[in-house]
Amino acid sequence: MSDLYISWSEYHRKIEDLAVKIDESKWEFDRIVCLARGGLRVGDILSRIFDKRLAILAASSYSGAEGKVRGSIKFARDLTMVGDDLGHRVLLVDDLVDSGISLQQSILWLKSRYSEDIQEIRTAVLWYKAGSVAKPDYYVDYLAEHPWIHQPFEMYEQMSAADLAAKVSK
Repeated sequence: MSDLYISWSEYHRKIEDLAVKIDESKWEFDRIVCLARGGLRVGDILSRIFDKRLAILAASSYSGAEGKVRGSIKFARDLTMVGDDLGHRVLLVDDLVDSGISLQQSILWLKSRYSEDIQEIRTAVLWYKAGSVAKPDYYVDYLAEHPWIHQPFEMYEQMSAADLAAKVSK
């Protein structure tokens, strides 16, 4: 399968579709934890739709040329959130699940630090790729092949502030 190119309107529609799937499940959750960077936009919009507080877990497993080289996952030292209580039911959100390792490791990270709070964690992503070792509880698209997904905000990875200033001044 060739690369998959997503427009802003498609991206936002997929987040809305994900919200509908979560809502239709009737599962009540206390907080959304999003994985940064990919899950930030998804988590932000879902937190607004469901009127739930958002927590952010910074994690990274891609580096190298164009961020396409997967390495070992690294987590921030702390979860960023308002308040001390994470809640008993947590919705863990990312943009996609590729190998599934990041999702698995994120669940372990949360349970190791918030075991007294958490009773249940469910996961939600926009894209779920075949071959993942973790199946998300909620997803919009199942991809039987492994395309590289070009998301609309990736254009900023190739742009500096000077490039943007030159573009805006034209």
